[in-house]
Amino acid sequence: MFSWLGTDDRRKKEPEVFQTVSEGLKKLYKTKLLPLEESYKFHEFHSPALEDADFDNKPMVLLVGQYSTGKTSFIRYLLEQDFPGMRIGPEPTTDSFIAVMHGDTEGVIPGNALVVDPKKPFRKLNAFGNAFLNRFVCAQLPNPVLESISVIDTPGILSGEKQRISRGYDFAAVLEWFAERVDRIILLFDAHKLDISDEFSEVIKALKNHEDKIRVVLNKADQIETQQLMRVYGALMWSLGKIVNTPEVIRVYIGSFWSHPLLIPDNRKLFEAEEQDLFKDIQSLPRNAALRKLNDLIKRARLAKVHAYIISSLKKEMPSVFGKENKKKELIGSLGDIYKRIEREHQISPGDFPNLKKMQDQLQSQDLNKFQPLKPKLLEAVDDMLANDIASLMVLVRQEETQRPNAVVKGGAFDGTLDGPFGHGYGEGAGEGIDEAEWNPFIDIGQCRMRLSSNPVCQFKEVE
Repeated sequence: MFSWLGTDDRRKKEPEVFQTVSEGLKKLYKTKLLPLEESYKFHEFHSPALEDADFDNKPMVLLVGQYSTGKTSFIRYLLEQDFPGMRIGPEPTTDSFIAVMHGDTEGVIPGNALVVDPKKPFRKLNAFGNAFLNRFVCAQLPNPVLESISVIDTPGILSGEKQRISRGYDFAAVLEWFAERVDRIILLFDAHKLDISDEFSEVIKALKNHEDKIRVVLNKADQIETQQLMRVYGALMWSLGKIVNTPEVIRVYIGSFWSHPLLIPDNRKLFEAEEQDLFKDIQSLPRNAALRKLNDLIKRARLAKVHAYIISSLKKEMPSVFGKENKKKELIGSLGDIYKRIEREHQISPGDFPNLKKMQDQLQSQDLNKFQPLKPKLLEAVDDMLANDIASLMVLVRQEETQRPNAVVKGGAFDGTLDGPFGHGYGEGAGEGIDEAEWNPFIDIGQCRMRLSSNPVCQFKEVE
């Protein structure tokens, strides 16, 4: 009797069944998380709404660094070919964000056209305005590496107040937008320029919640001697320790990521081992892409819940008629106390709360009376998603991984790591001392003398 009364409860407890992880993430976001975000103006405070392309796109690698640290050269090294719009030089050359993606033909798509393409995950960049979109392009080209991943090249970070003002858009905010959506963030440092400028320091701090994605590369390490390299490595770790406030040590890869022979080959073995480790990390991105998207959705859901508690608490404290402005100033000033109260009442970790100073600044322009009161049903839907639906998707993630065990990045430098011209074995055996100025190009092999030349066909000459 009255069995129909429990149907809604049963439906809540039973997790939904999905065919693919991507399909599941899309549906969970639209039906359970998006209503909570829209109700409490999450998109105005933190991050724009996600679209289908955000769940369907290939893994992306974001390259960040000061000017002339080798970001564009790094991409060229991976692809083993030039890409449209590429400029390399010792001066600040790359002045745009360049999304290097796969395409049937070579070409460049300008930013304004790019943000209206529903198949690309860049539509929400429209919010940064024309100043940014004029500095944003997509370079398309047929390349086997780009069939598995996309790479984002960024303008070199410069020092000085003038450079920060003249950009015309919030550089750190754009990088934060990309950081939320990419699978790997590579910070490049030049072994000769370890000073971290104010803007670079801001950028690293803007990446605070994405430490799990960050990898650090100490580039151009072949240009200094072993003893100097040890000092440079120590100085870099010391500098990063002052900015990245984590007890764990950041993984730093040391090497020279371009296609030229090493200038000082003393540390060849070290560079080869570091390159192999970095390439294995990048190659694993397609296999772990679904898990990364799932992880990012969980992080977003936790932040959306905390945001809902903050907004509803502010609404509850606001008077209905008189003294609204004075009360608003008082509430914004005591936001830290509101954080602590929410933390106690709902057993929320302090690390889940948004940045206090940034939140206070954003609240200044908001009408607190238009905020929504707490809606338990919306929060219950998100809790149900985290407790049940995400668990069922985790099983599906493992199934997809076992079905695609060979889903790794192929082509370009990834095929040449073991037997390429400057890969493992280069400079050993018959080629020992190849980087030295006095290297003898004539090597006795049995009864033959082989002359290595620029001609790809090796020429043999009999010994008299």
